[in-house]
Amino acid sequence: MKTLDHIPTGKIQRASKLVKTGVKVGGNYLKYYSGKLVNPELTRDKLNEDNAEDIYDGLKSMKGSALKVAQMLSMEKNIMPKAYVEKFSLAQFQVPPLSAPLVRKTFKRYLGQEPEALYDSFEAESVNAASIGQVHRAMLNGKQLAVKIQYPGIAESISSDLALVRPVALKMFNLKAKDSEKYFKEIEDKLLEETNYNLELQQSREITEACSHIPNLSFPDYYENLSSERILTMDWMEGEHLSEFTKRNRDRVLADKVGQTLWDFYMYQMHVLKSVHADPHPGNFLVNKEGELIAIDFGCIKRVPQEFYDPYFELAKPENINNPEIFTEKMMALEILRKEDTAEELKFFSELFYEMLSLFTQPFHRETFDFSDPEFFGKIAELSDKYSKDTEIRKMNGNRGSKHFLYINRTFFGLYNLMNDLGARVSINRYLNYVPEKKVAV
Repeated sequence: MKTLDHIPTGKIQRASKLVKTGVKVGGNYLKYYSGKLVNPELTRDKLNEDNAEDIYDGLKSMKGSALKVAQMLSMEKNIMPKAYVEKFSLAQFQVPPLSAPLVRKTFKRYLGQEPEALYDSFEAESVNAASIGQVHRAMLNGKQLAVKIQYPGIAESISSDLALVRPVALKMFNLKAKDSEKYFKEIEDKLLEETNYNLELQQSREITEACSHIPNLSFPDYYENLSSERILTMDWMEGEHLSEFTKRNRDRVLADKVGQTLWDFYMYQMHVLKSVHADPHPGNFLVNKEGELIAIDFGCIKRVPQEFYDPYFELAKPENINNPEIFTEKMMALEILRKEDTAEELKFFSELFYEMLSLFTQPFHRETFDFSDPEFFGKIAELSDKYSKDTEIRKMNGNRGSKHFLYINRTFFGLYNLMNDLGARVSINRYLNYVPEKKVAV
């Protein structure tokens, strides 16, 4: 794969790149509608493929938050067309890496020496290049290491990238500009945290220490003396990415084992630590030969405040969902319903979220749940399709819900998709076996 000697970091450079991509997408639509005149039976499949290709090609050279958005969208299997999911999923592993001179320049700037002076050996060619950084293999004192290097200028471009996509997002999600600042600020803050490798090192140690007793779960050690704000050194972990494992695995018992470990890991974080790994895509997990799950990335950690946690999980209980008074009270606490809402808005959003919560919380209503159940995910797809075509939504103010929904919902949607890919059957509350008695959530 061709390497990059330069990444556009200036606002004008990045805006120009997005404009060029937009022109290509516009041309694709023109070809599609011209073809539709000749052949009315023409489907949107080729249009989606062409658009996905052009958008991904434009984003992959920009790196950073632009490519991170594509990576996040690749997880929305029930919302995005298949062509986008397939192409954007490449953002997890397959993007052009930095050139060797640019890698050495980064080391000189942040660790004061070239990589060859710090490690016994250092492979100049990266083994994995994604949205914010790329990974190289290294050796030191007989130990295999993974060295993550952040792309230059990524942190500095986040604010300008979000400013560029904000008008599009406002239109797509029917948001009102004056009330939407809290959502964009939440995204910006989280993306900036992901570029701070000192913070990631601290978070990795906190999560590792808190969760190391969970069976079949392991983590790499991190090395502070070989790390900095933009470079992170950790153990090299042997295993295959979760996406590769799910494609080849036909052992249901093994799938259940890996799935149970993944579920326990997330439930323990959510309910005990109130702090959760909020980037559950396959590239952040490995499965080793012993069938153990390995978590390898802690850049995106979402703290869950108690005032959000309580009403959020109280609405996972059927008796609360089906009690109109409690349901309305919790919806108000979560900022989904508001005192200034009209009677029409109160009715519409109450019915919408009642339908959504009744479906999405089903795994929590049982002792065990089978995430390979096609009926459950089929209903999710049907519900997504139903509301994507609902013209009433376009009339309503889309600024709904606490800012904390952004990453907590992303976490659960991502987790559900990983569990479905695994086809795992799990015990929902097994994580309680690993909770110190004084910390059990009520």
